[in-house]
Amino acid sequence: MFTGIITGVGRIVAIHDLGRSLQHGKRLTIEAPAGYLDDVGLGDSIALNGACMTVTTFAPESRQFTIDISAESLDKTSGLDQAGTVNLEKALRANDRLGGHIVSGHVDGVGQVSHFAQISESWELRVTAPQALAKYLAYKGSITVNGVSLTVNSVSDRAEGCEISINLIPHTVENTALGGLKAGSRVNLEIDTVARYVERMLSLEATQQDKT
Repeated sequence: MFTGIITGVGRIVAIHDLGRSLQHGKRLTIEAPAGYLDDVGLGDSIALNGACMTVTTFAPESRQFTIDISAESLDKTSGLDQAGTVNLEKALRANDRLGGHIVSGHVDGVGQVSHFAQISESWELRVTAPQALAKYLAYKGSITVNGVSLTVNSVSDRAEGCEISINLIPHTVENTALGGLKAGSRVNLEIDTVARYVERMLSLEATQQDKT
């Protein structure tokens, strides 16, 4: 479980195939900020760009750790198959503050940045989400973009998908990897857990009514 509050920005520095076929995953080596691994142990969960992964090895002295990612996870996420910066968040402890919103670390879909530009002191980020996620996106609702808990400022339903607009304050741009986004960038999206359960309750109720 996570909160969507990024605790560090790391970098994928090496990628190794775990097999020769497309059914095999990869082993990623990630370089973390200084001191980030001081309280990390084998088997701990760390979210990379919003995708929950398990630490398989770590070396605090070199600031590096590895994770194994399956072919299925690679197919359902973006940005974890190439070298580059990634948002990091350690799993939530029972006594931690819930600063963002409840995040599971399970990517629901991959969106595409349609616009990213500075407006006054902030930045406007617009992302086109897959149509299947449109029913979970609402004005002032929560969305996780590459692991970052954000608030939806507007929703626009279109034929190609649902476009959401998000305001990023300078702190978010400076302390996450979102500052490197541009139009056309693909991003990992996770919908609000509450929205998921509301949709399930409503759809089940509608199904039961149809049977009566």
